[in-house]
Amino acid sequence: MKAEILATGDEIRSGSLVDSNSAYIAQKLEETGIEVIRHSCVGDDMESLEAILKEISSRADVAVVTGGLGPTDDDMSSEAAARAAGVTLAPDSEAMKCVEEFFRKRNYPMSPSNEKQGMLPRGSKCIYNPVGTAPGFSLKIGECSFFFIPGVPFEMRKMLSEGVLPRILKLQGNEKKFCMVKTISTFGLGESVTGERLAELPEKFPGVKLGLRASFPEIQVKLYANGEDETVLKNMVGKAADWVVQKMEKRVFSAEGHSMEAVVGELLNQKNATLALAESCTGGMISNWLTNVAGSSDYFLFSGVTYSNDAKIKVLGVSPDTLARYGAVHEETAKEMAEGARRVGEADYGLSTSGIAGPGGGTDEKPVGTVCIGLASPESVKARSFCFRFGRRAMNKTIFAMTALNMLRRELLAD
Repeated sequence: MKAEILATGDEIRSGSLVDSNSAYIAQKLEETGIEVIRHSCVGDDMESLEAILKEISSRADVAVVTGGLGPTDDDMSSEAAARAAGVTLAPDSEAMKCVEEFFRKRNYPMSPSNEKQGMLPRGSKCIYNPVGTAPGFSLKIGECSFFFIPGVPFEMRKMLSEGVLPRILKLQGNEKKFCMVKTISTFGLGESVTGERLAELPEKFPGVKLGLRASFPEIQVKLYANGEDETVLKNMVGKAADWVVQKMEKRVFSAEGHSMEAVVGELLNQKNATLALAESCTGGMISNWLTNVAGSSDYFLFSGVTYSNDAKIKVLGVSPDTLARYGAVHEETAKEMAEGARRVGEADYGLSTSGIAGPGGGTDEKPVGTVCIGLASPESVKARSFCFRFGRRAMNKTIFAMTALNMLRRELLAD
């Protein structure tokens, strides 16, 4: 089966909003063994919507459309679908029940404009929306089965999972194919070098497609394979993944596609260990990443954004003599910051960052992009200096934070 994805709305067409929905839908369709052949985007214009729906119906077996199901005049997907299918809109009891239920459960008054959301193309089938006011619907236009769902991301994801993908699987019937997607997270090499290291993969593992996704400063290695035998696919992709891990060596931090902060958290949990942070140049970025992981309160105890020298002295107990002799960006200072964080937080490990993110503040001795990372453990305290030349403050802060977590990860693995 071939599928297309259509994102609607002037905010998407104009670039005011980034279309993350289409990427998510494509990923989920590919995982079910459906080939996505095209992504399209169109604004809130009736003629354009009707035309693109007819175009898609001539090419695809399945199409998922997001957006345009709200109560306002610029929400045109239902009417455009009806026109493309050559039918009219009509009240749909199931859709209206869905809308009314949303307001009743939340004890909100229902606006008359919401009644529009209970109007669906004749012959369509309602797709229940458990988290929003806009019901979706499925409709056959030509030989293509269309599925219309809201553009609000959390509504879209819920309805795609519960209301759309099960219907598409039924359409596949005996023609169902399996799609294996394996993600391996790496850090420490650029995209071009990673590609060179893995260039032999297609030859060594026919049937496995290699993809690289750069999400600075991480490189995700993606392995894709399609076929009718799920067991054969798993074995084939598993062998290819083992080869990738061997080739990338210590640069792999997760063979399951997990984030660096999730990996570090899992290692801390495994050791029943705790962590405290002292951040200067990273400004709380590491703390934010760690607390984005559910359950991080089990191991993450304290964070201090000790940006000034006074804060380093008063909060962390860094020696004024150390700062006077070496400056804030130095391994000795980073060590004392890490020790101070560990002491104040009463944690097993203390991690610190002090550096020059730029664009100003650098010297010949300590150029922009220099960072000193301190790591205090129950047994010792150490520090390392790194120098990155990205030139952009945001990029430097990001790679400083990633490098610090990676240094902690390797320490936990060595222990």
